[in-house]
Amino acid sequence: MSIASEALRSPKLRIALGAIAAWALFQLWLTIAAPAKISPELKGASEKVNVQIELPFTPERFHVLAFQQYGRVSGTDEHSIELRGVKRTDLNAVARPYWVTAVGPIKEGG
Repeated sequence: MSIASEALRSPKLRIALGAIAAWALFQLWLTIAAPAKISPELKGASEKVNVQIELPFTPERFHVLAFQQYGRVSGTDEHSIELRGVKRTDLNAVARPYWVTAVGPIKEGG
């Protein structure tokens, strides 16, 4: 028997490979799901946009700090964060976290 076939029989290695595969599938799902969360209203010619990020919960300090790398946080609401000056190239990165439900233009009055 070769070392590779013996290693594949190891339950520890199979569990580790299963965990790595699950993590890779989760990352792939996040990448595929991100564009569907972005509103078509954000299409346009300008380089930067102002967005409202919808969350299924009240945003906390962690969430605000996570989005500050993409633009200026101008406020939070019960279930959203307003982010100004976001580059269009960063919209997929903003929508990628699993806890983001939608990314759209800032609502009137906001």
